[in-house]
Amino acid sequence: MIIENAHVVTVSGDEYPGGHIVVDGDRITAVGPGRAPGGDAERVDAGGCLATPGLVNTHHHLYQWASQGMVTDGTLFEWLSTLYKPWSTMDAEIVAGAATAGLAWLAKSGCTTSTDHHYLFPAGRGDLFAAEIEAAREVGVRFHPCRGSMDRGESQGGLPPDEVVEDLDTILAETEAAIDRYHDPSPGSMLRVAVAPCSPFSVTRELLAESARLARDKGVRLHTHLAETLDEEEHTREQFGMTPAEYMDSIGWLGPDVWLAHCVHLHDTDVKRLAETRTGTAHCPSSNARLGAGIARVSHLLEAGAAVGLGVDGPASAELVPLAGELRQALYMQRARYGPAALTARQALEMATLGGARCLGREDEIGSLEPGKLADIALWEVDGFRAAIDDPVVAFAFGPVPPLRRLLVGGRTVVDADTLVTVPQDEAGRRGAGAHRRLMRLAEEVL
Repeated sequence: MIIENAHVVTVSGDEYPGGHIVVDGDRITAVGPGRAPGGDAERVDAGGCLATPGLVNTHHHLYQWASQGMVTDGTLFEWLSTLYKPWSTMDAEIVAGAATAGLAWLAKSGCTTSTDHHYLFPAGRGDLFAAEIEAAREVGVRFHPCRGSMDRGESQGGLPPDEVVEDLDTILAETEAAIDRYHDPSPGSMLRVAVAPCSPFSVTRELLAESARLARDKGVRLHTHLAETLDEEEHTREQFGMTPAEYMDSIGWLGPDVWLAHCVHLHDTDVKRLAETRTGTAHCPSSNARLGAGIARVSHLLEAGAAVGLGVDGPASAELVPLAGELRQALYMQRARYGPAALTARQALEMATLGGARCLGREDEIGSLEPGKLADIALWEVDGFRAAIDDPVVAFAFGPVPPLRRLLVGGRTVVDADTLVTVPQDEAGRRGAGAHRRLMRLAEEVL
């Protein structure tokens, strides 16, 4: 395949107005200016389009598609305390429907690689982890599911009710089994597993330490929430006498194999330490705003040299948020707090692509348009009304999400003419709505 006449932004450096990208199999073989030489290859005329790397979503909770629009005016702790109960009734059917809709929505907003942090596993409800993995296979996106966990319920000073937590031995055994069954470390992998205890206020120190040991023994990455709200900092200081970042550092949970969601409330020493240890951050600006959590110090993290990616977070705290839309959210919120030079359009695009790839340890394969990298490519229509803006990257990052002419994952078309083509688009939406209705029905029966 030869994509030509696009404004090509490699993210790693060069830009080519009217440039081309050559794809052979699942890899990019050439990127450059003008028309590409070629024989029988399929030629895609991308005139009027901005070509970017596929976007990388670094934090999500796909099951929450089934609980959108609830607790619309609560803080994080109020929101969680209300939703733990209905979430405790979810089963594999709900997760399958929610994950299909959530991943389809991500693909339609230019996402080619997504993580998911699934940390609730009600007993006797089927294989929830397998359900979301199958949904990702159907939709056709590259998937990094995180086997999450909670073992610190209310009786131990944690936030979640005791009925939604698991015991330590079960967590470790199930997590190891998930890695052994699903994790594919091979080049070009479509599926990699991470280890992800939920948060400092819902897991024990022992689980954090043992999870880090397990992940490093298995050669997989670590993920958790950190410093999302001031409530969390107060809780951590009261329980452990440290800030959230200091607490995680004391357990060996900072490092180049770790990425942390949110990191809204960081002290100067925390910013420096995350950069020193090469710990990644998943920035979720819409969710942080929706819950009133605050604005993360993204510009300071980037200035310090830390890896920062973008994430939409769970749909229950960021209803129908498109991943491409998080560029504008990040851009505007940093500027609202730190001034108009705090973050540029190209820095926002880099966070959404190469920054996310760095968080996932895949910067050698995805996140930029370069020969040898995987053909994860998004073509955005920036003509029409958007043509009044000379710089197509500014049109993309500052404005509403443009139509997606084509999305390739490993050279395979997943979105064509702004329509999902791997799973019938309307069917994906119906599955998500069905998951919501089923969760509400089960929750009503139990509660």
